[in-house]
Amino acid sequence: MENKFSNKKALLSLAIGGFGIGLTEFVIMGILPNVANSLAISIPEAGHFISAYAFGVVVGAPLLTSFSYKFSPNRMLLLLMVWFTVFNTLSAFSTNYNMLLAMRFLSGLPHGAFFGVGAVIAGKLAKKGKTAQAIATMFSGLTIANVIGVPIGTYLGNQYHWSASFLMVGVVGVVTLASIFYWMPKFNKEEKSSSDIEQKGLKNPELWGLIALTTIGTGGFFAWYSYIAPLLMEVAHFSEAVVSYAMIIAGIGMFIGNFLGAKMAQIFTPLRSVLISLLTMTVVLTVNSFIASNGVLTLILTCLIGLIAFSISTPIQMAIINSSKGAEMLGSSMNQSAFNMGNAMGAYLAGLPIAYGYSVTSSSLVGAALAFSGGCIAISILLYRHRKIKKGKQRAYTCNA
Repeated sequence: MENKFSNKKALLSLAIGGFGIGLTEFVIMGILPNVANSLAISIPEAGHFISAYAFGVVVGAPLLTSFSYKFSPNRMLLLLMVWFTVFNTLSAFSTNYNMLLAMRFLSGLPHGAFFGVGAVIAGKLAKKGKTAQAIATMFSGLTIANVIGVPIGTYLGNQYHWSASFLMVGVVGVVTLASIFYWMPKFNKEEKSSSDIEQKGLKNPELWGLIALTTIGTGGFFAWYSYIAPLLMEVAHFSEAVVSYAMIIAGIGMFIGNFLGAKMAQIFTPLRSVLISLLTMTVVLTVNSFIASNGVLTLILTCLIGLIAFSISTPIQMAIINSSKGAEMLGSSMNQSAFNMGNAMGAYLAGLPIAYGYSVTSSSLVGAALAFSGGCIAISILLYRHRKIKKGKQRAYTCNA
């Protein structure tokens, strides 16, 4: 599509939206103790706000995407960002548990649909042979949010009031709206199409195994990350200010891990690289639960855990695309829902032992158990593939005989 708009600016507008989404999804973890104290609830109860957002993503991705064919892509992105901006801003004015829980759920609804529509637009904006790079540019906003946005939001929320973090998200939402309106070229509305090939792609049992792997395996990371603030403050005895720096350290690890995972997928097969990362995460999270009182080692492992967690992203995405031939886009969107189900499940399960009086270090052990379970699923899929190949060879030998 040729237009007078700058494609780089258009992609930047998508990256800004990704930045805002990453900010609202992860900043809550750094301000969890303040939110709990302000609303007079326990930290495990405050963890429900993390789960509520994740459930919003899971519900909103297929629900709102189904409406995308009724509007032009430009208008759909604007509507999604209006929704995102309004409910994140309203989150800042929540005065009780139920209100903030509802706002977090509603804030999460446009998350998946924005990335789904945005990925299609990014592909259209890309130069020939540069589609992957264009889509990566959009998702770079999510990575940068973990390195820069979340630490700043955490600092504002802890130094002033937790509501400042959500007001910051609202400001990013307004900037995204303006950038999409002024920088995004106009696209025509597309007609919805159905395909029998897509339905066949979804019948592959390996795909559903990978979805389960994403949900459970990445849930191990979120079990730890959801309670990083109380872990650093109550066990490592850091001040609130240090939590912001710890989020930067974790974000740097995530940034590095994203590129490391892509390299691993080239050296090993995507699924084997996922298995390596999950088993490594199992070991590191277990170690973290025992040395959490040592501040220096805890900060080192904070970077390492972030690195390992995001080294899974690219390989698992590649594995799912390879297993959903004919339904790659749908399979890819389902993986995002799975990622957020892992977010919700990890936060909830890790909060249970804390609610029963165990130390917050138990969240790392819960995470290790989930990561190990994800590794077991990966091994099962590899065995399934091996058995399938073996049967194929036996069938071919029988036919030749």
